[in-house]
Amino acid sequence: PVASRIYAYPNIAAYESIRFMDSKRPSLVGQLNDLDSLTKPDKNKSYYYPLASIIAFTDVAKSLVFDSGKIEIIKNQMLKRVQEIGIDQEIYKNSVSFGETIAKEILSWASKDGYNIRTALPGFNVSDDIARWRPTPPDYMDAIDPHWNTIRPFVLDSVNQFDPGPPTAFDIDQESQFFKEAIEVYQTVINIDAEQLEIAKFWNCNPNVSQTNGHAMFFNQQISPGGHWIHITAQVLEEKKLEQIEAAAVMTQVSIAIADSFISAWDQKYKSNLIRPETYINKYIDPDWSPLLQTPAFPEHTSAHSVSSTAAASLLTRFFGENYTFIDSTEVPFGLPERSFNSFLQASQEASISRLYGGIHYR
Repeated sequence: PVASRIYAYPNIAAYESIRFMDSKRPSLVGQLNDLDSLTKPDKNKSYYYPLASIIAFTDVAKSLVFDSGKIEIIKNQMLKRVQEIGIDQEIYKNSVSFGETIAKEILSWASKDGYNIRTALPGFNVSDDIARWRPTPPDYMDAIDPHWNTIRPFVLDSVNQFDPGPPTAFDIDQESQFFKEAIEVYQTVINIDAEQLEIAKFWNCNPNVSQTNGHAMFFNQQISPGGHWIHITAQVLEEKKLEQIEAAAVMTQVSIAIADSFISAWDQKYKSNLIRPETYINKYIDPDWSPLLQTPAFPEHTSAHSVSSTAAASLLTRFFGENYTFIDSTEVPFGLPERSFNSFLQASQEASISRLYGGIHYR
């Protein structure tokens, strides 16, 4: 969830700084919740809007990420390329100033979305109800961000707008639908084939896989579910060689959809607070069973990866068509091979079923 928020705000700042290259491009002011106004360029000054966009994006990003130094390095590299164009210094100065102004206004808007106060809200109490979520191996971590549904959405009218409803009713009777769904997870992992295993690993996208060495625990940093789709989007934008303003518009809408999808999914997760397959299977089917993937530290229903993947894929389909073939290289830096897809929705469906293959979600 945190990563999805980080992608949205810098991209919004980037778009709002570059959209003036085309007078027909609408502002997001009045379209995004509580974004009521943003400064416009001075008609008496000249600007290079791609430069303003770089400044706005990187200034917002630096305030949201944990390692702002890396953003600063990227920013300086891009500014050097702009200077090598031979840009007029007055235009350069105006553009930097405008980008900084947009960044400050976007950050001011972001500061009021509830992110900074969510940790002051009451902690999450693990229920004694056998149907409810409880911490899972290997680290038995506390539930992550139980109050993410209090974050202000970007375009949803509320977290309830697309509530998927409750999960299959919990039951331990072996003839029940819930038990059958748990058995499916259990048997899928036991009988996993090579293709299913590759799919499970490719879409794992757990940004904090924990590893224990003696008494020390450390995290193996990977990409997040939202980050995977941001990378896919970036790949397509490069392949299509879209103009900067169009690329900014696409990236911004995809990042907004991903961010809202996490707010929505997180709401139902903690409403239903459903037990994970690992806990259920260990207690009622096989105490020695374990999933292929590490179970994330939050309730089961729904799969946020499925929600965010389908949201992103739906937008990309709208922009680039139903049969856009592409090669996804997102996981190559993490030692996994590329995968090919005939459409964005095919990729999102594979991302969804990967959670069953990995043993961390019921169908």
